[in-house]
Amino acid sequence: MPDVNLTVDGKKVTAPAGTLLIEACKSAGIEVPSFCYYPNLSLQGACRMCVVKVEKMPKLQTACTTVVAEGMVVATDSDEVRQARKAMVELLLGNHPLDCPVCDAGGECELQDMTFAYGAHESKYTEAKNHREEQQWSPVVYFDRPRCILCYRCVRVCGEGMDVWALGVQNRGVTSIIAPNQSDHLECEECGMCIDICPVGALTSGAYRYKTRPWEMNHVATVCTHCGDGCKTTLGVRRCDTGMEIVRGDNRDKSGINNDFLCIKGRYAFDFAHSEERLKTPLIRKDGKLTPATWEEAFELIGRCFREVRDEHGGQAIGVIGSTRTTNEENYLLSKFARVVLKTNNVDHHRTADFPALAGALHGKPGKTATMRDVLTAPAILLIGNDPTNQHPLLAWQIRMNVRLRRAKLYVIHSTEIKLTRQAVESALLPAGTEAKAVAFLAGDDSVLEALTGNGTSRDAWSALRDKVRAAQNLVIAFGSELRGPDVGKLAGLASSLSGAKLICLADYSNSRGASDMGLYPDLLPGYEPVTSSGKFLQEWGQLPAERGLTLPEMFEAAKSGKLKALYAVGTNPVGRLAIDPFALAKSFVVVQDMFLTETASIADVVLPAANAYEKAGTCTNTCGDLQLVKKAGEVSECKPDFEMIVRIADAMGFDVHGLVPFGGGTHADMGQSRGVQSGEADRHAVWLEAHNLEPKLTPFDPMAILDEIQRVVTGYDVSRINLLAGNDQHIEIAESGAGAAQNPELIAPAHDGLFSSGTLGRYSKTLNSVMENKPAETEVAAD
Repeated sequence: MPDVNLTVDGKKVTAPAGTLLIEACKSAGIEVPSFCYYPNLSLQGACRMCVVKVEKMPKLQTACTTVVAEGMVVATDSDEVRQARKAMVELLLGNHPLDCPVCDAGGECELQDMTFAYGAHESKYTEAKNHREEQQWSPVVYFDRPRCILCYRCVRVCGEGMDVWALGVQNRGVTSIIAPNQSDHLECEECGMCIDICPVGALTSGAYRYKTRPWEMNHVATVCTHCGDGCKTTLGVRRCDTGMEIVRGDNRDKSGINNDFLCIKGRYAFDFAHSEERLKTPLIRKDGKLTPATWEEAFELIGRCFREVRDEHGGQAIGVIGSTRTTNEENYLLSKFARVVLKTNNVDHHRTADFPALAGALHGKPGKTATMRDVLTAPAILLIGNDPTNQHPLLAWQIRMNVRLRRAKLYVIHSTEIKLTRQAVESALLPAGTEAKAVAFLAGDDSVLEALTGNGTSRDAWSALRDKVRAAQNLVIAFGSELRGPDVGKLAGLASSLSGAKLICLADYSNSRGASDMGLYPDLLPGYEPVTSSGKFLQEWGQLPAERGLTLPEMFEAAKSGKLKALYAVGTNPVGRLAIDPFALAKSFVVVQDMFLTETASIADVVLPAANAYEKAGTCTNTCGDLQLVKKAGEVSECKPDFEMIVRIADAMGFDVHGLVPFGGGTHADMGQSRGVQSGEADRHAVWLEAHNLEPKLTPFDPMAILDEIQRVVTGYDVSRINLLAGNDQHIEIAESGAGAAQNPELIAPAHDGLFSSGTLGRYSKTLNSVMENKPAETEVAAD
């Protein structure tokens, strides 16, 4: 659309035709206050705070509903405008309680700001204010009716944004009130979007209310540790007896890929960090019982036992299980530790998606994976399997916003009716387990059509869906764990045949993709390089075990038979999450690093209390391949990051940690000016640092030292460091990585988490366990 020229407060402004006047002013740095207006929601025009004077118009106009026009002359700060805004604030304060000193919104309240700005310091009203008791609508949502200014933001974001419609308006005129869908309580997704969008303190958080003030907290923008979407959450932290306590989570930093959005887990489920069941001291098994010990005792015991097993039985007698919640740096370090220090390829993790298959299918074909931001702008989206509303809430939000604002076309193929079907232009139900046949049909194989019609979708409907999908331009295809192994390759082939199509492989945990990229596989090194052709890593890491290692189930079988003498589990709970027989480890020396005494930790010989993702720094990679910075927010002084514990164990084994973490010193290489064994090959890392204007790290406990090595060694991760440090997401092209290796599809174990569960962490979140939506439905029993 052509640009429009207008004048605002004597300033020349250019904006695209169709732009709202309030947005045009904002783009020029001119603030127009508003209460009811919010970007990407329907226009309300209810608060009248955004009134401006437009030349040749007889009355003041609302900037939130006025579209810019060529030659328009606007005054946003005239005496008439200021007087009108002052009158509106006075009206709003007529029945608004003056309880700013105790209100949770104090210091962040938009009404408070406008009162200071327009000087409505006195009122013409002498009548007593109507008081109403505060209402608790759910464990996380409280409503203070007298504070409500009826801007309707909460109603619109719940309905239009979340597609839940749990809030509405009762009555009319001055008796209008905001009401929940269940009369006296909410029954919804408990996302808290209504609280964050409220301009005053009418809606407040059960997790934060009456605890502290905004200026008493440090605000740290980091990445949510729950699902695989990679939302940025802003954590409010303050000092406490044990370190730094997290008291609030919100989405105030809208620079993340989630922009405005956070689900219940990202906003409230940080409380697991303060669980009373949190481990805060190392435990060593003595006389059959886990007893408290010092860190020195624990590391000395682990180092001695690991060294003895490796030297007596070989590295193949040790197994290592990594985590999908630890950072990329920790995962890379663990992979390197296993191969270089323990001399084993028995490395695995809880797999929830087949990323090696995707790497193999797209090898050498860049530009075929979509970012989370692409979902918001794609003209068409195909969803195969998975239920994003429950498993990937941000993905569902992006899809809904795209459909509503940009009229994107959504196509859904699933075995059950899911919520996103409401937004779909075409959807097809198929029998569970036939998703691969659906891919074959979309690719042109009509012979499988009969197998797809068993769940109510006719042959004609399937054919119509295929025609529309194949005609779509720049299609984004998101698929769940229902597709794995060779089926991923077939889907990649289908995407290659469509114009501009891109893929998203959906995994369940916050760093599932990062765990895969960093080589937590028995037959793959970081960057999906096969262990059998590890030339680059032989140069970087030294001598490595060449034979394929054991998968996670194979490790437990080997332990049961007595062949696996030691197991090192970092931030994972295979016994509790994967239904592993705990007695299989009866003959093995087991070391577990975790926050809680999980099913796996309870049978360990040594348990080390670990910091969680909110208490450490590093990076993580979401399910789309978007790399983001993880920042340290909270702290529990008795716990240590997994990164530090791995380094200390290596040191206790007598290994020179300089060979594990590149730190210290400067550039001692000759920068390639000579040849032969004296030419400084060992200083490749220092040369790379100097070429990228980076300083050597001074301590082996600095995860940024490993990030330097990852960017230098792992193909696809050499992204802009300055953009990463600025808080921007950087997309990792899996096509640039190694060719991967075929994996057993049966090793994929979907987490089956929903909105109110989050693996082992979810058990220790009071918020997730308190909401009624997380309770099983009660069965009515007939009276006697």
